[in-house]
Amino acid sequence: MSNRIYIETSIPSFYFTERKSPDAIARKNWTRQWWEEYSSHFTLLTSTAVIYELRQGKNNITVDRINLLKDIELLEITHEIEELTAIYIEKKVMPNDPAGDALHLALASFHKTDVLLTWNCRHIANPNKFNHIRMINYELGLPTPILTTPMNYLTGGNDD
Repeated sequence: MSNRIYIETSIPSFYFTERKSPDAIARKNWTRQWWEEYSSHFTLLTSTAVIYELRQGKNNITVDRINLLKDIELLEITHEIEELTAIYIEKKVMPNDPAGDALHLALASFHKTDVLLTWNCRHIANPNKFNHIRMINYELGLPTPILTTPMNYLTGGNDD
């Protein structure tokens, strides 16, 4: 069975970003490259929380972002997920927003995904937080997914 990857909101957001900054354009290109070269090799998962966040967009690409995820299994938010979200907030591993980053981490951890794919390097894919997250999940008896960006898939394998 292929690795299970949780697709967080920033992935479809950057896939279709209209921002023109060099950073945004690079993330858009890396996201599209990852999607084209790697997404078919994995079992992709997302959540009702991601769809809800994407629906908050008020521009002409909101539908495109949601459609990118149309064939991906949606993980539901359960009472256990809400409790885990609260623990992440209480332990200060994620910001105090029960519908934000803590929720995505809870969904990915609870459902034992192998990877949480994100462009959120401030709160989720932040190496300074990895050990804290891992320790909390260990105490809770949960595995910790790899917290990474699409770019990390694109930078390896050069035999030159």
